[in-house]
Parts: sequence; C-alpha cells; structure tokens
Amino acid sequence: MKIVFPELNKNPIAKEASQEFSDIEFLPADNLEQATTLLKNGDADSMVSGLDYSSRDVLLACKNHLPLKSAFFSSCFICEKENQVLALADGGVIKTPNENQLYTIVEDTANSFTSFTGQQPIIAMLSYSTNGSGGKNPDLAKIHFVIDKIRENHPDWLIDGEMQLDAAIDPTVSAKKFPTSVVKGNANVLITPDLNSGNILYKSLERFGGYTVAGPIIQGFKMPLADLSRGSTVKDTSLTIKVIRSLS
Repeated sequence: MKIVFPELNKNPIAKEASQEFSDIEFLPADNLEQATTLLKNGDADSMVSGLDYSSRDVLLACKNHLPLKSAFFSSCFICEKENQVLALADGGVIKTPNENQLYTIVEDTANSFTSFTGQQPIIAMLSYSTNGSGGKNPDLAKIHFVIDKIRENHPDWLIDGEMQLDAAIDPTVSAKKFPTSVVKGNANVLITPDLNSGNILYKSLERFGGYTVAGPIIQGFKMPLADLSRGSTVKDTSLTIKVIRSLS
C-alpha cells in the first residue's frame, strides 16, 4: 500500500516512524493540497499528516478535496497501553454533535476499533450521569436515541449508557452503579458527548495514563486519513500508521 506523508522529508519523526514499515511505500508531498491530489487521483491509498500542520488545515484540505463515504466526517483516537486498546471519539472534529452526527461517530468508531483489533466493540456512551442518575435533559435523550438506533442496526454490538467513566471501565463500579448494563465495566469504545470532553479525555489518557495514542484518525472519508497532533512522538506516529494500515 501507499501512504502519502507530507512531512516525510521535512520532519525527523515522520522519517523515523516510516522506516519501521517495510511493507508500506511512503510518498512525500510539498503541501496538503498536493497530498490530497495524490489521494484523489489514486496515486496513494491513504494519508498521515499533521506533524507540521494544524488540525484546521488538515481537516479543511480533506473536506475541500476528498469524497465522503459516511453522512459526516468525525475522528477517533486509538489508545494503546500494554495489551489494552481503547477507541475514543470524538475528540478532534465535531464540537457538539446532534443525534445523527453522534450516531455516525459511534458507528464509524466501532468499525475502526474492530478493523484494528479484530475484537467486538463494547461501547460506553459517556456522561456526567449513570443510568438516569442525572435526571432528564436533551443531552441524555440524544444518547438514548443513538443507543436505540445502534441496537436496531447492529444487534451484535454491545452498547449502553448513559454512564460515567468509572462505570464504563471498572466492573466493580459498574456492578454498583449500573448492574443491568451489558457493558459491565468492560468498555473498549468510549464515546464522549462533545469535543471538549473528548479532547480532554484523550490527552489525559496520554499524559497521565501512559497510553500511546494514534490519531486523530479521520473517519467518514472514502480513504483512511490521520491528523497527527503536532506534539506526537515517534511511538504515536508508528501506532497511527499501524491503524491506518489496518483500515486500508
């Protein structure tokens, strides 16, 4: 496969990470427009970028030049530590998703997780509230709309919510707070209600939790794309390339 990496000849992190993959041909590009042209013309299969570009620049280049396959484009992070892999969304694109956007985020993120890991998605819809403890409001109603729709369209997936983070990832807490949940504290796909919480959570997992983080992986386009943080390390970049390879 061929991955266009605009920073390939400009950034030492891009160069070092790319040397780990003998099965991938990496293509340089002078800028993002040239990179997206290679994708559009079929000269590259996917793109990894962002080490030297802002997220705004990367996302606008993709939006303006590349075709979508989903109703909306979004992002997810693949977070890896030892033998554990979590997918987290959306921490990079959609600020305050409506019902349909949130549904697409869940669907695309679960598919990204399964493509990378080969595992069944266990999806937790995160919130300040667990199983009705926060009362009723439109944000919680939106979560339950998405859960019902996912269960209807993907009956083999496990999804539940709304729930706090500890109930999503800790079986002991789940048994106390949400004993009827199908997630049972074993979530591997974490869906946050908005961009603020998603971005803060992924950076917390990276900086405080010791996770290596791939992405953001840009979902919804006809080809796999990644918008690396400008703070990404070689390890982050290598994991991102692995994820993009799995999605191709």
